[in-house]
Amino acid sequence: MKRELGIARCGLACCLCSENITCKGCRKDGFKELSWCTDAEWCEVRKCGIEKNVSGCYECKPADCRKGLYAEKIKARAFAEYARRYGVEELLDCLERNEKNGIVYHREGIMGDYDYFDDLEKLIQFIKTGTHEERQD
Repeated sequence: MKRELGIARCGLACCLCSENITCKGCRKDGFKELSWCTDAEWCEVRKCGIEKNVSGCYECKPADCRKGLYAEKIKARAFAEYARRYGVEELLDCLERNEKNGIVYHREGIMGDYDYFDDLEKLIQFIKTGTHEERQD
C-alpha cells in the first residue's frame, strides 16, 4: 500500500492501485493542476468537484450520485460514502488492514475483491469488516 497516494476525489483507492506506475494520484498535485494525468480533461467527477469547490466526493452525497464513473460501478461510490461517514483516515486504515489480510484491490486488471458487489451497504460493510461473507460473486 502506498498510503501517501491516499484516496482519489472520486473515492477510488490510489493507495492500492497497481495499474499505472507513473500515476501520482489525482490528489497529490492539487485539485486543478493535473497536466500529467491523461484522464483529467474528461473526468466528470473532477469537473463536478471543481464546480462545487470540494476536495472529494466524500464532502458531498456520493451514495446518491450517478455522475461519471458512479453511473454504473459502485466501488468508488462506496469508498467515497465510507469516507463521508467515517473519514478518509478510517477508510485508509480499513483498506490497509484488509490488504494485510489478503483482500486484493486489483486482482485481474482493475477488478478485485471490492468489485463483486451490487449493493452499496454490503460493500461498505465489507470495507469495514473485511469479511468475505458479504461478497457477492
